[in-house]
This record gives sequence, C-alpha cells and structure tokens, in this order.
Amino acid sequence: MRLYLVPSPIGNLGDITYRAVEVLKNADGILCEDTRTSSVLLKHYNIQKPLTPYHQHNEHKILTYLIEQLQAGKTYALLTDAGTPGISDPGFLLVRECVKHDIPVECLPGATAFVPALVQSGIPSNSFVFEGFLPLKKGRHTMMKQLAEEERTIVLYESPHRLVKTLKELAEYMGTERHAAVCRELTKMFEETRKGSLQELAAHYEAHAPKGEIVLVIAGKE
Repeated sequence: MRLYLVPSPIGNLGDITYRAVEVLKNADGILCEDTRTSSVLLKHYNIQKPLTPYHQHNEHKILTYLIEQLQAGKTYALLTDAGTPGISDPGFLLVRECVKHDIPVECLPGATAFVPALVQSGIPSNSFVFEGFLPLKKGRHTMMKQLAEEERTIVLYESPHRLVKTLKELAEYMGTERHAAVCRELTKMFEETRKGSLQELAAHYEAHAPKGEIVLVIAGKE
C-alpha cells in the first residue's frame, strides 16, 4: 500500500532515474495524466502495467475509488505528462487524501522544468518564488502588481501563444528594463535560453513566434 509520485522527463526520455523505472515496473498500476503521452515513455523502457487516466477533469470523480484501491493494499505510481506530479500538474488532491487516510506517499526526486531554467538563467537563485501559470483573467492584474514588488527572483510557466502578451504586461508593471530569461524546449533538440530586458524579450518573440513549453525567470525588484 503506497502512492509513488514519479517525475517524468520534460523532453529527453533519458532524464529518468533507475529507481523511477523500477518503481514503475513494480507498481500494481500507473495513473497517467494522458495515457497516450505516458505510453511513449513506458514503451521506451519496456514497462507494461495497467494504466488509469488521472487528470484535472476526472481527479475528483476517481478519488474515492483510488483511495479504496490503495487501502486494499495496491501500490500506484502517478505520472504526469512531464515533470513532477503536483507542480502545476495533477497530484495534490490525491496526496492530500492519502495523507488524510494514513496511506504512505513517496515522491521520487527527478525532472521538473523550473529548476534547470532558474539555475541556467544567470538570475540569482538563492531565493526565489515559483508562481506556476499566472491567472488568465480574474486576479491576473492583482498578481502582476504583487510580483512587481517582489524582491526575490520570480519563476513562471507560460504557453507559447501567451508569452508576448505576458512579457508586455510584466514590462508595464515592472518596468521595461527589468532583467529576465525565457527558457524554451528544455532538454529537447531546439532548447533555447534567451536573456535580456522584458522589453527586448517581448520584441524578439513578437518577431519570432515561440514554440514549445516555456519557463520565464524574472529578476526581483532591486
């Protein structure tokens, strides 16, 4: 009886630990944010286990069933599409319920996108705040105002089609010269880390439409 949170590669399939592979091979079942995405990884490592979809659209409905299965002695491994479960991905609700029912939970160390982005950005990494994705509408401008006063380094996730808009908005609240870094397609063939002011980065990506998953690292207020 145990729930394992297993980080999956954020791009390069080689970025998984030996222990993670063993946990996946020995689990009674694997919970997947998207079974199609996880199947690519599992096939690569010749792992054949029953797969159960577990994502933001069904995590409330399936919660009671999973707790019953765990209490019956089953061991499950939770995989998200990329990175560590619970970090801007499903996982928290199940972990909270397991803790409530005294079901052991173990999170394996491994891939998560914001750590390499932060470390290679050249922006101070000794103290930082991770906010994940900014609100799309309600609360967005309130959050922008708060982040503008934040003295620690700020780390955000953003989608490619919203990147330019977000960079321009941040420049309005933080000033056009605030230093930042855009880290794109980490661990993949076309990995890129571009550094500059918010204004410079907005101009670049307005002229060169970005693709892939993006981590945005922004210097804190001086």
